[in-house]
Amino acid sequence: MNQPKPHMNSLQPQYFNDLYTADEDPWQFETSEYEAHKYANTLAVLPRQRYRCALEIGCSIGVLTSRLAERCDSLLSIDASEIALNRAIKRCQHLSHVEFQLMQVPGDYPPQNFDLTLVSEVGYYLSWEDLRKTQKLLLEHLESGGHLLLVHWTLYAEDYPLWGDEVHDSFMELTDSHLRHLRGRREDQYRLDLFERI
Repeated sequence: MNQPKPHMNSLQPQYFNDLYTADEDPWQFETSEYEAHKYANTLAVLPRQRYRCALEIGCSIGVLTSRLAERCDSLLSIDASEIALNRAIKRCQHLSHVEFQLMQVPGDYPPQNFDLTLVSEVGYYLSWEDLRKTQKLLLEHLESGGHLLLVHWTLYAEDYPLWGDEVHDSFMELTDSHLRHLRGRREDQYRLDLFERI
């Protein structure tokens, strides 16, 4: 069982901008076999072949975005780092149905509703307070019958306010009231959980 971390504030945009300034691809999204395997499993678990209006929270440099876009009529991808977002826009410039916006949840959240929301490798950057606020916003903007997909690294990271398992478990707590858990998968270094909005 992961030990609870001391209270930490949400990581701010400058943290990520510094990473992307030092390295254009700090997590090797473009080249890592681990990331390629995880992306394949992420897309494979989606129950529908096509989504009408999807939201990707934390798109980074847009590697997964470009693949997710193949399954969406409309995709809004957001990130708190302007540097990462600009790289994602360049990568996906040929995809006219993908929109990008600079947003940091939960302070910013798009006003429209979605039938798919993807939270991949971003929930553990939030404090507990901000994660709870994000959950509320996410539920308010996820259509009934819409899908929520969580994917997070589960190992220790000193800088991150939360563990990946803590993020997923907090959403599992909502299965009695707001969400139905459809599928779960645990690999050596990450966890994937798919929910449906009740």
